[in-house]
Amino acid sequence: MSNIDELRVKYPNSFLIEYIEKCKKKEIIIGNELMIMLDILINHFEDEDIKVDFKESNIRIKFIEKECKHYEAPFAGKPFILTLRQKAFIEAFYSFKIFDAEADRWVRLYQEYLLLIGRKCGKTPLVAAMDLAEWFCGEMGTKVLCSSNDYEQADLMFQAIDAMREESKTLEKVTRKNIKGIFFGNPKQKKKTGKFSRQNKGNIRKISAKTGAKEGKNIKVGSVDEVHELKDNSSTMPIRQALSTQDEPIYGELTTEGFTRDGYLDERLKEARKVLKGELNRPRWLIWLHTQDSEEEIWRDESSWCKSNPDLGTIKKWSFLRNMIEEAKTSSATRAFVLAKDFNLPQSASSAWLQESNIVQIETFDLIDFAGSFYISGNDFAETTDLCASTILLKKPNDKKTYFHTHYWIPESKLDTSPDGVDYKTWEREGWMTIVEGNSVDSALVADWHFELLKEYDLKPFKSGYDNRFAKDFQNRYIETFGEKITVNIPQDFKVLNNPMRTLEADMRDGLVNYQNNPVCYWCFSNTGIILDKLGRIMPTKMETNKRIDGTASKIIAYATLEWHRSEFMSLIG
Repeated sequence: MSNIDELRVKYPNSFLIEYIEKCKKKEIIIGNELMIMLDILINHFEDEDIKVDFKESNIRIKFIEKECKHYEAPFAGKPFILTLRQKAFIEAFYSFKIFDAEADRWVRLYQEYLLLIGRKCGKTPLVAAMDLAEWFCGEMGTKVLCSSNDYEQADLMFQAIDAMREESKTLEKVTRKNIKGIFFGNPKQKKKTGKFSRQNKGNIRKISAKTGAKEGKNIKVGSVDEVHELKDNSSTMPIRQALSTQDEPIYGELTTEGFTRDGYLDERLKEARKVLKGELNRPRWLIWLHTQDSEEEIWRDESSWCKSNPDLGTIKKWSFLRNMIEEAKTSSATRAFVLAKDFNLPQSASSAWLQESNIVQIETFDLIDFAGSFYISGNDFAETTDLCASTILLKKPNDKKTYFHTHYWIPESKLDTSPDGVDYKTWEREGWMTIVEGNSVDSALVADWHFELLKEYDLKPFKSGYDNRFAKDFQNRYIETFGEKITVNIPQDFKVLNNPMRTLEADMRDGLVNYQNNPVCYWCFSNTGIILDKLGRIMPTKMETNKRIDGTASKIIAYATLEWHRSEFMSLIG
């Protein structure tokens, strides 16, 4: 391995060597995967087939710090002063040259980069500034394409580039923007020829994975933001192909971890890690991964947070991350989101929703205690292979607790073929379940059960929430029995279920839920995982495909219904 001290003497102005030196001395804390890449870069300095030339990287670094300004609070209007880590990254990409026989000249070693970094660490502004610098400092006719999974995310990078362009009087007076993109040549400009006039046909445009006609483009720079959302390479391959005519193309992927498992990012990271281990030869690919070495270190040592959040305290606030960690200790959704987005730890397709200690309870109650009361219900109706569950939600005056009474139905034909290994017949004998003849559960039976509660306990439905699937017979029987305007359709999506699911989790954690120690409910709670969307909103999902979560779903629907009608319902409780 090269001697860092000798390299510092030989290349006294190298930001990359300075960065590597500080990382080796642990003045800057990085993870093992980035350290492996830095070791590869160190060896480049003494490789006879690689020429070290800082000219191109220095030009772009100086351009960014002189011409680019930040555009968002709290740094809006301030010069874009690059951190050492950012300068080292730019230098690593631009400063190593190899001789290309086809081009008959020295060209950049690296043509692609993958930048994985925690959220709110300035990845989009950095790459936007790099793209703008390349457009101005690179060769005439340079075309830049900003891409992402959706048009809105692609627009974030495009708008970042445009905001920096507008903030600089020098850049703004020789460029123009319209609905198609950003171009050279300002209408007020007198000069009609040259690199910074309309004679230069270079441009900056944006595109999303959902946009058609991606083929046929000819570009110099392609930057794809938030690749964790991509399911496959169908949107990135056309962009990479559009770079094929260039001697020195630039293809960049920047992202945090996400929740799309077995998608494009997972495959790219598998390849990247093989490259770092020497199992795959991709010498033109700069792999820059800000990752943790374990999950344990996150909870044990906050100094390790800098591994996935470089420049913590400069760009991203310590106080923000500390608050997120504290919240993650008590919220499964926050935990999964923080581990993925702040620490780049991939989360499985579903993470467990509740801890065992939050599910276990010995407390119960008797329905007779609520005789004459109003209730809200949540109803999850079955396909032929699932349980059908109905939960009534009860409240007492001046009592913060929620009381659940739940009943289940399952087709008789499914008992012998059920792969989940539970004894439904025992649950039926204990009164928690009804085994129905035939192959399916008629949802009207749920409405009949509610009518039995009315006859036996004078329990009256205030609102009954249901998911829209298989609910027609339930609706008809319910309206026939209890009248109209009682049933409420609860859409099964992130927007609707996020808040009630989080509230129910908090109440379970705080011991504010009594579900009568129902063993079927316990089983459903244990089977329930969460999935997150890109906004961090959650929905329930099965931890295993052959397990049931219908009892959990019915309770979340009940909580959603309560959320929509809380004030009216609580006024009936007294």
